[in-house]
Order: sequence, then C-alpha cells, then structure tokens
Amino acid sequence: MTVPQPFPRLRPAFLFAGLMLLSVSTFARPLPDFTELVEAYSPAVVNISTSQKRRQSAQRPQLPKGFEIPDLPEDSPFNEFFRRFFGEGEIEEFNTQSLGSGFIISSDGYVISNNHVIKDADEIIVRLSDRREFVAKLIGSDDRSDIALLKIDASDLPVVKLGSSADLKVGEWVLAIGSPFGFEHSATAGIVSAKGRSLPRENYVPFIQTDVAINPGNSGGPLFNLSGEVVGVNSQIFSRTGGFMGLSFAIPIRVAMNVANQLRDKGRVSRGWLGVLIQDVTRELAESFGMEKPEGALIAKVLPDSPAEEAGFQVGDIVLEFGGRHVSRSSELPPIVGSTQVGERVPVQILREGKSQMLRVLIAELPEEEELKLAAGEPEGGATADKLGLTVIDLTAEQREEHEIKENGVMVENVSPGPASRAGVRKGDVILMLNNTKVKNSTHFKELAKDLPKEKAVSVLVQRQGNPIFLALKADE
Repeated sequence: MTVPQPFPRLRPAFLFAGLMLLSVSTFARPLPDFTELVEAYSPAVVNISTSQKRRQSAQRPQLPKGFEIPDLPEDSPFNEFFRRFFGEGEIEEFNTQSLGSGFIISSDGYVISNNHVIKDADEIIVRLSDRREFVAKLIGSDDRSDIALLKIDASDLPVVKLGSSADLKVGEWVLAIGSPFGFEHSATAGIVSAKGRSLPRENYVPFIQTDVAINPGNSGGPLFNLSGEVVGVNSQIFSRTGGFMGLSFAIPIRVAMNVANQLRDKGRVSRGWLGVLIQDVTRELAESFGMEKPEGALIAKVLPDSPAEEAGFQVGDIVLEFGGRHVSRSSELPPIVGSTQVGERVPVQILREGKSQMLRVLIAELPEEEELKLAAGEPEGGATADKLGLTVIDLTAEQREEHEIKENGVMVENVSPGPASRAGVRKGDVILMLNNTKVKNSTHFKELAKDLPKEKAVSVLVQRQGNPIFLALKADE
C-alpha cells in the first residue's frame, strides 16, 4: 500500500514571488489601442490657417543732428533723393499667418476652434483630411472661454461624437488630434491629470489638465476619451520655454458647446453674474470662522447694485452650495455662476457667523469688462495696537473718496514685527473688519484688538490697491 506523502513545504521566497505574480496579474492592464479611434474620427478634425494684413511705417535713416532737408526748387532732381532716403517712411503692408486646429460638429459645416487661433484674421482657411480647402465664415467668438465657431459651405461632412466632460476621471486615458507646428493630423495621448483647474484671467472655464503633448498648432483641436467622444477643446499649455512640458489644458466640451450654441443662435454669449469678489478659505481662516475644515468661497466684497447685494449677501459670508452644487474651493464658484441661466432664481447656502443660512439670488447677466472694473473699484485720528504690532489712523474724507470707502475702516500707518506682519498686513492697507466685526474707527479698532482671543486665528479683511482680501491673524499670548 502506498503511503500518501505530505505536501512539500513552500519556501518563504517562493511564496513571496507567487504573491507578487498574483498582484501584478490582478492590477495589470493592457495599454490602450487608439488605432480605431484615430481612423474613425480623424477625418472630422481640420487644419485651420489664417492670414492677416498688417501695416507699419518703413524705417528710414535720419539726417545728422542739426541738419534739415534743404528747401529746393520743385524741379530739383535732389527732391526725390531726400524724400526716398531721409523723408518720412512709407506705410508698408505685409501678411502674417497663424496655424491651428478645429473639429466639425455638424455635417453642414459648423466647426469649433479657439478664439486665439482666428483672432483678428482677415481670412480663415479650413483644410479637411481629404485635402479640400474652404474659406470659413466666422459665426462668432468668445474671448472669455477662448471658443470660436466657424462655418464652411459644405455638406455631408464627417463629424465628431460629443461626450461628457463631467464623467471624466483623473487618470483616464485621452487622445488629442491636431496640427502641431503644421504637421496635420498628429495624434498624441496621455492621461487626465486634474479637473476643474482655474487659470489666471480665466475664471469662467474649469479647465481639464492633461499630460498630452500639446504644441503650437494643436490649439482648437479635440480631446477624445477612449470611447471616441470629444470631451474637451485643447487650448493652452504651461511652459517656461514655449514648448510642451507636461502641462496641457483643455476647455470642457460642455462649456465649449454652450458657447457655440449661443454664438450660433444669437451671435453673442451671456453669462450669469452674482457680483462678489471671493477668495479661498485657508486652514487658518477656517479656524477663525469656526469651521471644521476649509471649504467654500469666502466673500471679500459685495459689488454695489449687484444681484448679491439685492439678495442680502455680506462680506465674510462663505458660499458652501450654489444651486444645489457643493462649492469646495473658490475657483469652482465662477464657472457654476457663469453657466447659470440669466433670470433664474437660485438657492445659495452660506455660512454666516458660524451658522448656516439659505439665500435666494436672482441671477443677472455678466456686465462688460469695463463695467465690472468700475463696480469693483479702483486701487484704494490714530491708535496703536501693541498686541498686534500695528499703528492705524482714521481715514480722511479725501482718502475715503480716493479709495471709494463710504464708511468704517482704518488705514495702516505702520507695521512692526508681530502677529499682524506674520499675517501679511502691510503699511497702506485699509482694515475693514477684524474678527468678523466692522471696524468703525481707530479707537474701535484698538478695543477690538485688545479683546482678541489668544492663540486662536481670527479673520482680518483688508483692502489693498483696490482689492479686498481676508487674512488670518493669530494674536500672541
């Protein structure tokens, strides 16, 4: 009879290797194959070239100092000589050209691209993948979103499939097709690096950040997901050299289509307007407002005659939800407000003096840039608060008029080392609020400073060069 043998004892090294193989096989994924996507949708991607006539005065050598063109008889042969070589330069015309990309969104010839690709162009040429060329008509463009809508006279054109940028996930594969440096229908791939990025002077676009290689000429081209759907419009790169450095930004297709539809239907774009200046809530400011964690958009200024003023918003309010959408960072609020329909009454959840409140605001249309600047305002007896390291003085009537401050507030005359300087308070700042209380005058400021809690952050609202900003200040013991 055969005696069963026991299983051999596995060595620890063998066990570890087996577990590693199991782990790798469990999480390994094959790299995506973009060949079918490129073959199916690259015909709907177009190359855009523009030309613009510029005029400038031709340069001419100057006569030596103290010399003038002599007053010669009209028939003198030297008149032409002096006019040509030492007279005023003639106006010369020359053409400049630029390259970009775009994609077809309808079979009858509507094309989306970037505003900066076609800006100030005298002629726009759209070239298809089959080498056909068309002179495009500019239906409209929007500088704030950097979107332009073109129309070419053609039919039965290939079109892209539109997707949802809201469904994108960080780490997801994406593909760009465009004409970098004029190399038409170049495909580059990467992943979504982040969503909802806010770039300087681009408050109304929550950009998609990717590491897809984007270079000059890619602008206006589509960003595809693995399903072959356009989820963004490639728009900008972040670069110290002018070339690709791993940071690319695309306009979400939802934003781009909203702009394109408005341009097609009414020739212009209208956006919702709340009328506040906001900033992020830092950890120190969250502590000063009694919040468990930093979140929301802190209102630093309520513009006069704005929807926010009419709805009862106050400086120091923190917007936590707008129209049922959570606001975790201040950069998230402008795109939400901008995409809200003008004339809609929206519920807004705020935090005021540690208590949650609900306001309802009637959204108005975003004014022109110059009107906004005017509404926001242009750049703007004494007491010493030794506890904070500050000396402040009352505002004169001239200073109030200059800085457009009707009431309250004190001017910072001197800052010495201490809690105020560590918080970032500077000489020349106008302190409007301290610890969520409006500062009436220098005497009132000294009283407020004396009663500040020790070793606890409190908020300070200052106006600096016309811009309000909250700082977090922690008084010493």
